[in-house]
Amino acid sequence: MGRAAEILGVTPGFLRGLDAAKLFVPQRSAGGHRRYSRYQLRLAHRARDLVDQGTALEAACRIIILEDQLAEAQRINAQLQARLDQNPAQETGRG
Repeated sequence: MGRAAEILGVTPGFLRGLDAAKLFVPQRSAGGHRRYSRYQLRLAHRARDLVDQGTALEAACRIIILEDQLAEAQRINAQLQARLDQNPAQETGRG
């Protein structure tokens, strides 16, 4: 945790706050130390940016979760649209 906090320029308490706010759940080493993925570090960096702009930690976490859900929904929508574009007659029941 200390190394991750150092990389991000935050305190270990900030990272514990992200965990408590359920932004992400870090993996644990055999010794019980928190281990963060690159994706989790990117989320933590985004949270730090929002907090630096004056957003409360809980609100920052909620914003990030909603942004992530929106990105996933847009990805699924693009996949479905691509399928429709490939087979428009089949998807509408005309084929």
